Amino acid sequence: MSRGARWILVAIVAALVIVLAGPYVVARLSAGTAPPPLGLQTPGETISPTATPDPGPFNPDGTWVVGAGSQAGYRVDEVLSGEKGTVVGRTDEVGGTLVVTDGELVRAEITVKTGSIASSSVVRDDAFRRLLETDVFPDAVFILTEPVDLEGVEEREEPLTVQARGTLTIRDVTEPVTVTLEARRSGDGVQVSGAIPVTFVDYGVHLPELPFVTVEPSGTVEMLLELERVPGAPSPAPTSP
Repeated sequence: MSRGARWILVAIVAALVIVLAGPYVVARLSAGTAPPPLGLQTPGETISPTATPDPGPFNPDGTWVVGAGSQAGYRVDEVLSGEKGTVVGRTDEVGGTLVVTDGELVRAEITVKTGSIASSSVVRDDAFRRLLETDVFPDAVFILTEPVDLEGVEEREEPLTVQARGTLTIRDVTEPVTVTLEARRSGDGVQVSGAIPVTFVDYGVHLPELPFVTVEPSGTVEMLLELERVPGAPSPAPTSP
């Protein structure tokens, strides 16, 4: 191979490296500004001005829906060129219904439109949608399988912390999960935050192996829900999981 041909080959390889690695480098530069976890007491999080409990009477029983201001997404650690960082993706396309009867959360189904989840990198988001096949499986769904005691949530100024057992479905794969929930009254509504640890391969998500970036095999699904009562809706009896 002539000297000129070798230089052309080197230039082509260098260009390919820049094209492939460039978006991840840009993503790393913005990784330091990853937002804190979604939560009711997280420093830096913006809480609704109605978050201070109303001194008036409050009964949590009834049917609740996920309202405006709710968010959900993922959080995962990665290493890019030897530097550790945290990647966060979020969406406000969250919906669902919860039912509280006699002070117990007896039914809950939360749906997240995974194709709308966005991070700081368009390239990463495109890869995320391909991995989850969001065009075929557009929803991630959490369904409660055991009642949760919410006693005292109407009286507490601090969040009530409970463990909720249910199932999480991603890519049409359903796994049992336990989520730590924080709940508190917010005026006439209720705020609920939660985090679910997930291992990607359990849901058939196989992360690509790249020479310059390593993504941890486990991450967290996060949510912050602003719940609104459905006026006049009856509270159905709890159903067996």
